[in-house]
Amino acid sequence: MAHHKSALKRVRQTIKRTAQKRSQRADLRTVIKKFRLILDGGNMDQAREAYSGVQKNIDKAVTKGILHKRTGARYKSRLALSLSKTVAS
Repeated sequence: MAHHKSALKRVRQTIKRTAQKRSQRADLRTVIKKFRLILDGGNMDQAREAYSGVQKNIDKAVTKGILHKRTGARYKSRLALSLSKTVAS
């Protein structure tokens, strides 16, 4: 365990930041899961509306450092592809 006052503060900050990021990551995964459920349900109008919300959440996660930039782009790309495939069929 750390002994210096500054090191103890860094430990506290790290614990707090980790908890916040874990919560934000869980929220993001929940939003993506709900979008996939809407896609499976077959309601295309609702899916199109939900996609913009998912896209916004992914972008927010990237800016906050929850996801890497390319990971966010990959998520958005795959979700858009699944949306377009569902709309086409």
